[in-house]
Amino acid sequence: MNYYDVVVAGGGHAGIEAALATSRMGLKTAMVTLKKETIGKMSCNPAIGGLAKGHLVREIDALGGEMGKIIDATGIHFKILNQSKGPAVWSPRAQADRLAYMHDAQHRIFTQENLDVIAGSVTGVESENGAVKAAQLSDGRIIPCRSIILTCGTFLNGCIHVGLNNMASGRAGEEAAKGLTENLIDLGFKTGRLKTGTPPRIHIDSIDFDLVEAQLPDDPPVPFSFQSGPIERRQMNCYITYTNQKTHEALLSGIDRSPMYSGIITGVGPRYCPSIEDKVVRFADKDRHQIFLEPEGFDNPEVYVNGFSTSLPADIQEKAIRTVDALRNAEILRLGYAVEYDFFPSYQINATLETKLVENLYFAGQICGTSGYEEAAAQGLMAGINAGLKQQGRAPLILDRSEAYIGVLIDDLINKTILEPYRMFTSRAEFRLLLRHDNADLRLMKKGFAVGLIPEVAYQSMLARKAETETLNKRIAKTVITPAQFNPLAEEKETSGISQNTPLTKLVKRPEITLRELLNCAPDFQDEHVDPNTVAEVEFTNKYAGFLDRQQALVDKFKEMEKTVIPDNLDYQNIASMSAESREKLTQIRPRNLGQAARISGVRQSDVTILMVYIEKGRRSGKGDVSRETG
Repeated sequence: MNYYDVVVAGGGHAGIEAALATSRMGLKTAMVTLKKETIGKMSCNPAIGGLAKGHLVREIDALGGEMGKIIDATGIHFKILNQSKGPAVWSPRAQADRLAYMHDAQHRIFTQENLDVIAGSVTGVESENGAVKAAQLSDGRIIPCRSIILTCGTFLNGCIHVGLNNMASGRAGEEAAKGLTENLIDLGFKTGRLKTGTPPRIHIDSIDFDLVEAQLPDDPPVPFSFQSGPIERRQMNCYITYTNQKTHEALLSGIDRSPMYSGIITGVGPRYCPSIEDKVVRFADKDRHQIFLEPEGFDNPEVYVNGFSTSLPADIQEKAIRTVDALRNAEILRLGYAVEYDFFPSYQINATLETKLVENLYFAGQICGTSGYEEAAAQGLMAGINAGLKQQGRAPLILDRSEAYIGVLIDDLINKTILEPYRMFTSRAEFRLLLRHDNADLRLMKKGFAVGLIPEVAYQSMLARKAETETLNKRIAKTVITPAQFNPLAEEKETSGISQNTPLTKLVKRPEITLRELLNCAPDFQDEHVDPNTVAEVEFTNKYAGFLDRQQALVDKFKEMEKTVIPDNLDYQNIASMSAESREKLTQIRPRNLGQAARISGVRQSDVTILMVYIEKGRRSGKGDVSRETG
């Protein structure tokens, strides 16, 4: 068998990013996947992005990942969400042509240099002296390698449930991955069980479109990738409809055959995305629930019934869905189902996504307890980058919470107790004013270029945009608007005029006035084209300057906490003044610095103070070993 630098187990979104990253960094890589023809398959909703998830995709792109490019090439309905709120929480989302997305992803994998694709299943990790030695396959093959990245999705001992029937499967029609969980347990890893679900798919011709609300795509579509040109692909509408009381009655009539309510399913599911039967039980006061009808492609008759996730029996699914007025003739092409699978609690990985127990073994995606394509892809990319950097003898790439949503994601995984599938939200990012989707290139592309995943032309384009932004900021800081220039606009916008010359930077703070409109008022800018992305960046930094300054002050405080390094050899069990729970959690996680220690679930703030004093005492005493508490 050939020797590889990296073996990536899995061909989903995490596996794609990991394999492309390592191979492009010059490492000989093998992707091992059950079926080559299902690489890039969208198991659940054929959509990329969404609230906070769109931020992740743009950050993946800025670091040199592939997800943004694939959706730009195959998207059929692009939308910027949350535009009624502030720009910090705007987020791109796109519905994909499911088959086109999969085929585009496969083309990128199959044509990539340094990357081989092997059909099979990784069932074991061989180690020597605590480090990866080889990957074991289910058919007995051994692949010698230096690093392994496990991106197994929902396949680890996966079990699909429809009503009281269940079968071993990681995805409808595909085998479960068996043996790997048991191998990792033998190596000392702790495991758990999670659950997720998917709704039925119906035939597009069985929908009564006179009874639904059309959702139009943005025109023009906004690309995800900073390297994509304009999106000229034809777009499709999505649609909204609602359940009703008859729907709820039909669902409840089969609750005794629900695998979730009958106790057959033991894995914990996501609170934020409950099944339709769970919604009906938990929110009994609601007389209807929203359903999104999302086409899966121009030449694909399947429509994804978003909001109707269920694992109820087939007869109940058919009965319930046909009580919806627009779906009274619905033809179900694929039933909804729930899937249970093994995961490995994420306190067992470091910030690089390398495991603590086995050197050069990395976890990425749902194996860490996350849900979602975007969260998986972000982890796959970071695991691939860090595996590559380590083999090259270079420093790891670790993003902190003030730099990226990816930093928030990984920091949460290694510090918080994951009891249910983790999903990214904008509310998880305390510095979200600074972490907008539109400035991901300005924040992260330098890092992507440094690791070798961003081409020179894209990097230079980002530097030019950055320079243009700085130049425009300086110019508008010197620009003054006269009453004669501004007041016609004020009258049009039904806002108060001005009686004297006023700095443009003051007028742009008015919520009803845009920077573009003010530039049109200023003679120096009237005949000049300024890139819309540059205008948007400058407008935000000026309109929200006070908020940004306050958030930057918090970042500076955060950075100070991160500078207080905790010695690797510190024995928390000997800090008697600290609570037992804090000692246990700190011993389990082994935080790198005081800031990370403060974010660990179960660690009290008072104990963080004790730890800070303890570290300072050790430093003042000049002792490198602070493993014992000093009076």
